[in-house]
This record gives sequence, C-alpha cells and structure tokens, in this order.
Amino acid sequence: MVARAASVLRHEEPQRSCYPQPLPPAWNPAQDLLCITTNFQYLQASGWYWGSISASQAREVLQSKPEGTFLVRDSSHPQYMLALSVKTRCGPTSVRIEYNRGCFWLDSTSPHLPQLQAFPDVPSLVQHYTTSGQTAQDLESVRPQTKPDPTQCVSKDSGVPLQLLHPLLNMQGFPSLQHLARLAINKHTNCTDQLPLPKPLLHFLRSYPFFV
Repeated sequence: MVARAASVLRHEEPQRSCYPQPLPPAWNPAQDLLCITTNFQYLQASGWYWGSISASQAREVLQSKPEGTFLVRDSSHPQYMLALSVKTRCGPTSVRIEYNRGCFWLDSTSPHLPQLQAFPDVPSLVQHYTTSGQTAQDLESVRPQTKPDPTQCVSKDSGVPLQLLHPLLNMQGFPSLQHLARLAINKHTNCTDQLPLPKPLLHFLRSYPFFV
C-alpha cells in the first residue's frame, strides 16, 4: 500500500517488553487459492468483469457512458490482480484493487487508511459502494491508476467523486436471463434459503449472493 507509516531511525536501543508479543494468526496459502478462485467465479458470472482489457481500452468504452458507469478488469500492474474503471465527471479513471489475506479494498493514499473497508470479494466491495449512498472515496483518497482529464472538471479544487452507479455489461460475457432473474430475487430478499423453491434453484441463488 502507498499509505505506510515512515520508519524513524533512533540511536538508542528500543525498549523491550517483558511480555511476549502476540503473533499474527497463521494464514494458510490454500485459503488464498480458495478466496481468489471464488472471487473470479463471482466476477465471471457478474457480467461487468471485462477481463484483460487495458486501461486505455477501458477509458474508450467508458468515455461516452454516463457518470457512475463502471467495470472491473485485470490490472496491468504486476503487483495487482484487478482494477476498477469508472466514469467520473472528469472522465474515465481507474483505481487498483488491493488484496491480502482474503480481503479486497481500494488502493489508497489516504492518511485515514484504516477507514477504508475491506471485503471478502470484489462483488461485495462494488455492491457496498453502489448502495451505501456515498462515494467510494475522493481521488485524493484513492490512488487512480489512470488520471481523469482535468479539463473536463468545473473546478480543479472541487474534488472528483468516484461514484459507482451503473455496471457496464460486457457483451462477450453478457449475463443469462437466469442470472438477471437471480439479481432481481437477491435484491428483494436476504433469505433466499427460505424461499419455496427446488433445491437446484436455491443452490443457483446461493452461487451468486449479490444483486449487482
């Protein structure tokens, strides 16, 4: 992450505690594999995951779309898996998505980094910011991978809200009618297990528990 506390060199020896420091909980790499695999299964079903398109290609497809239109794609940076591309009022921009130990969050330069919420998968992250009634962060807080066009802003000092309003569906992986029906059901209930439906349909609903 960008937001790291700077280390300070001191001449004196650091004080040592008389009590043993708690070790961080052990993390099994197999948990990473399971988390990442599940996340990409969700993304493949979402319809708004565009795969390995570049930042410039994302900018091109978002340029004519309304503000708040977004997509998720593979990041071109070798240290990141995914990036969020969104049309702001200053034009399209992209923000990298961080991952560590089963959690995803937006790449940030904010001094208030702990306030950035982490999520178990990218659809949960996207759904949170589309329904919370707030902007994901200002561009002073998240670090854009590609900067929007400042000439399109009304005021350079007004800030650029990163709103997620409209997922841009990929025509090559356009969701099925069954998936669209699943989104409608998930939007109206959090208790799909209690619906009077056959088990195969309940399993289908559970396999994508989001409405975005």
